[in-house]
Amino acid sequence: MAKVGIIICARYQSCGGGKCFRSAREHTGGFAIYPEDEKIEVVGFSYCGGCPGGNIEYVPEEMIKNGAEAIHLATGFVVGYPPCPYIRQFKEFIETHYKVPCVIGTHPIPQKYMDVHEITSFWEKENMMEIAEHLINEDRKIKEDYD
Repeated sequence: MAKVGIIICARYQSCGGGKCFRSAREHTGGFAIYPEDEKIEVVGFSYCGGCPGGNIEYVPEEMIKNGAEAIHLATGFVVGYPPCPYIRQFKEFIETHYKVPCVIGTHPIPQKYMDVHEITSFWEKENMMEIAEHLINEDRKIKEDYD
């Protein structure tokens, strides 16, 4: 069983996590890295604390105490307007300080977000393909299912 923690962007702090939990069940988006036959258990769910991410310093520790073997930064960090300017630093800090993998993304990027991001300039300027290619290149039908 894969045990994971999920950290979401503060812009979405009231999110119920439905798409993230669905994606964990379906092994889509950021959870596609786990074998289909491996159950995924979410052992922690919190938000970053708001810019510049104060909770990033201590929330992973609690998740790891609850058994997390990886921390996922939710898809909201990638698809927000603008994308999170700290996402690369969050990933580096978590992996360096806590010695666990930090995965960019939870659920697939909804197609309605892709449609907007493909015609705006900031995604390219932020080089989001570098860190979110697995979410961006997800099958279109799957992305439409997450609209």
